[in-house]
Amino acid sequence: MNKSISFLLLGISLFFTSCIPIKDLVYLQNKSGTDTAVPVSEVMLKPYHLQVNDVLSITIKADDPKLTTIFNPTNKGETDNAASSLYFSGYTIDNHGNIRIPVLGDISAIGYTVDELRIKIEKQLLDEYFKKEANIFVIVRLAGFKYTINGEVGSVGTKFLFQDHVNIMEAIANSGDISLTGNRKAVTIFRQLPTGIEMHDIDLTDINVMQSPYYNLQPNDYIYVKPLRQKTWGTGKTGIESLSTILTLVSVFTTTLVLLKL
Repeated sequence: MNKSISFLLLGISLFFTSCIPIKDLVYLQNKSGTDTAVPVSEVMLKPYHLQVNDVLSITIKADDPKLTTIFNPTNKGETDNAASSLYFSGYTIDNHGNIRIPVLGDISAIGYTVDELRIKIEKQLLDEYFKKEANIFVIVRLAGFKYTINGEVGSVGTKFLFQDHVNIMEAIANSGDISLTGNRKAVTIFRQLPTGIEMHDIDLTDINVMQSPYYNLQPNDYIYVKPLRQKTWGTGKTGIESLSTILTLVSVFTTTLVLLKL
């Protein structure tokens, strides 16, 4: 009888410890314990400084389109995919930190923001090729917001979003969400900086994560979602799965005992 009670208690303990609690699955929870609205302070977006291998879309316009034809790519993409097309027709920052624009030649781009680079190109055009009356208008943009995501998500790999700013929740939603066995409390962001790679963990179950400088991604960020311990245990993600596993183990154990007594 004592053994039966012990096995029952062990089974109950495994049942509750192996299930994934709801608090580990819900995003952006108010963990202050109050029912009042949680004020979330606005996080200022840090301007992104261009790095080697970034791909830029640069368009130069004027009142007379014929004046700027030589400066602009023909936009004959080798593929219908927008990201791939910009890879071939855009301007890639080389290992020396330069881009090469027709007529203008090599222009240093590394370390600049897109606005700073736009102003630099406009100034060079006005100083060397055009008068102010030509109304030169330059557009400089990153050729898509690129990030890479791996781990416990629906769709891993390198992703492109055609927008200027992307936060971690948008990136995860675009990647098929975090699976039940993914650790939402420790999502790691790897960020490439001029001084090296910076790594930081954020807790997506806490609403205060919106105040983190890592909540808003930067181009080329790498996101890794770690697995929960329940995945390595193999006991099941839900109560039904855990109960089924426990019953199977009990059945195997009792069958073994019966066979040993024969």
